[in-house]
Amino acid sequence: MSETLMLVGTRIRDIRKSKGLSQEASAEKAGFNASYIGFIERAERNISLKNLDKIAAALNVGIHQLFTYIEEQEPLTEEDSTIKEIISMLRFQMHIEVGRFSCSCALLYISLNFRA
Repeated sequence: MSETLMLVGTRIRDIRKSKGLSQEASAEKAGFNASYIGFIERAERNISLKNLDKIAAALNVGIHQLFTYIEEQEPLTEEDSTIKEIISMLRFQMHIEVGRFSCSCALLYISLNFRA
């Protein structure tokens, strides 16, 4: 059994349940038999992109959301935490620099317009 099929099937089930739909209701909206939805959710059948698109439409989500799943992760190591902190600081610094650049551009624009 493919890990991808399991993850996508689980994601379809999670979305379906979050919308309060039964397998029967979601199958009817997508034009499938309810047992087919069950097979997909349990990763017992392979699924085409065409059918994934129909299921996404029936669930009123973009097809990309069927691939947006979070795998359980191991706790971060100390090194991972340090890297995450460095990335956060760099993003913050970049935000400050962009803000300064925007202010400089605005001041230059204002000064050029007042000279004219």
